[in-house]
Amino acid sequence: MPKGYQHLTYDIRCQIYALKKSGLSQRKIAKQLKIAQSTISNEYRRNSGSKGYRHNQAHKKATERRLKASFGPRKMNLELTLLVEELIREKKMSPEQISGRLRKTKNIFISHESIYRYIWKNKVNGGDLYKSLRQQGKKRNKRGSKKAGRGLIPNRIGIELRPKEVLLKKRVGDWEGDTIIGKNHRGAIVSIVERKTKLVRLRLIPVANAQETTQAIIKILDPIKEYVHTITTDNGKEFSKHKNIALALDTQVYFANPYHSWERGLNENTNGLVRQFFPKGTDFTRLC
Repeated sequence: MPKGYQHLTYDIRCQIYALKKSGLSQRKIAKQLKIAQSTISNEYRRNSGSKGYRHNQAHKKATERRLKASFGPRKMNLELTLLVEELIREKKMSPEQISGRLRKTKNIFISHESIYRYIWKNKVNGGDLYKSLRQQGKKRNKRGSKKAGRGLIPNRIGIELRPKEVLLKKRVGDWEGDTIIGKNHRGAIVSIVERKTKLVRLRLIPVANAQETTQAIIKILDPIKEYVHTITTDNGKEFSKHKNIALALDTQVYFANPYHSWERGLNENTNGLVRQFFPKGTDFTRLC
């Protein structure tokens, strides 16, 4: 990122629009908003439309550009792959943790998806790097199986109908939920995580059925229900009473597509972290 440049928020773009409309020059706008003049110049150049600069259009164009860039490919050179392998094998870090650590400590921007692709390529070539992952590649139900979840939940609302702002993580109140099952299906942990703040709430239940899961989610979120806008879950039958959850919390429950666990990626990663302390085979009925 060029020196002096900063990402502009929607509020700042509103101010830029208002100040520009009042006749102020780029220099005076930059001085009043305490940002670089080059930032203002780049903003006009990159985000103006046929009718000039408008804050709504500018923010939309900038957001779409950032989203598109975030999914772009990142080259993993030899130095980076050695570092990634060390963090996986020695530090037992997940690709999500590695991505965040490298961004924060070394200013290296590499997505966790790119790291996963490297791990699976290593596996195809006979490597064993994948064995150092917490889950080593989840086994999924066969497509078309009656256990796959599709069609088993009444009045199911798919993730494709979820408000688009949830994807942007611009607000607090969009949650992802799942259950972590204990040994021999004896006990479970209801896992709920907020997408923007990454706030995690866990609650132990005796059995992962719809009744217990519904009550647990309501008890977890009711004290902060004003910050519950949406909840996204997988297609497990324990979420079949989603209408009760929606009514009690004045929210809407959405379901990810079957076999698309990345649509609830934060929750999946959270569950992986929980499994470090309660690995598969743990008898949850023995937890206090």
